[in-house]
Amino acid sequence: MARVKRPYNLSEETVHSVRELTERCGVARTQDGVVEIAIEELERRILDAEEARTWAAAREDPEFLKESEDLETAYRKADSETWPA
Repeated sequence: MARVKRPYNLSEETVHSVRELTERCGVARTQDGVVEIAIEELERRILDAEEARTWAAAREDPEFLKESEDLETAYRKADSETWPA
């Protein structure tokens, strides 16, 4: 993966935390690695929250519920033949 140098203005506390997570806690081999892990985790949490909202909305959607019921009915016999008891 190509690296891009970017200047960011971070608080002293954040810089200290990144240093600590790298040196004392061994979260990643480098400070850049700690920042990358943190961003990936934030992105995952945001995407998970979006997905949860989508599923919550689906539970309120009569058309989705009907389609889910129809699929359950259609595949119930096939599932019982192939899935372990």
